[in-house]
Amino acid sequence: MLQPAGNFRIIARLDVKMDTLIKGIHLEGWRKVGDPGAFAQRYYDQGIDEIVYMDAVASLYNRNNLAEVLTHTAKEVFIPITVGGGIRSLEDADVLLKAGADKIAINTGATKNPRLISEVSNRFGSQCVVLSIEAKKDDRTGSWEALTDLGREHTGLDVLAWAQRACELGAGEILLTSVDQDGTRRGFDVELTRAVADAVPVPVIASGGMGTADHLAAVAFEGHANAAAIASLFHFEKEDPDSIRAAALELGIPVRAI
Repeated sequence: MLQPAGNFRIIARLDVKMDTLIKGIHLEGWRKVGDPGAFAQRYYDQGIDEIVYMDAVASLYNRNNLAEVLTHTAKEVFIPITVGGGIRSLEDADVLLKAGADKIAINTGATKNPRLISEVSNRFGSQCVVLSIEAKKDDRTGSWEALTDLGREHTGLDVLAWAQRACELGAGEILLTSVDQDGTRRGFDVELTRAVADAVPVPVIASGGMGTADHLAAVAFEGHANAAAIASLFHFEKEDPDSIRAAALELGIPVRAI
């Protein structure tokens, strides 16, 4: 099996609606979970490598509403924080970076204006730019389409071609969410992750479907992912970052030792 390059990162993903942490299945049917800042703090205390905040309703308001949550979190959580949702301009990115974000995840704004990737990358560095892709498989063709607005809107963009173009424009990382697997705990879409990871020169974060440590091993070794973003498994206390890290080490996944 191919060994992931460098340490495989374990990331907590927190989808937020206004000031509430939520979680759904297939990016819909959201349930309220709690205070996002409290969950971020708990995961930090349990040794998580990174935090991803996604504004789940940013498209409704045409802006990201997480600056206050982010500012509070950044005062207590000293690991990389990525923030996405509703970022459509350099100014939007600047506000979130000043509020404490280390990286900006762009989805809808980039599909409507691909130059936004280059603009943010040129201003703040490619290490700050994460292309967020919501991928759904077309069973007729076997390919994946990039969706936006929590999987509600079709773009007509082929995921592999879009990922490659985004990297050429300056994206430094890809957050790859399988709409089909999201929230199911049936495992990541390994085929999707491997296809994207093998097509681009930047790290790929697999998101959607984490249910067991074996799923982590599959997406790391077979899917060639560099990291995994985990939500419901942590939010509903089926596992915690400590237990997943210990299991990953037993499986030979090169995660950060604590």
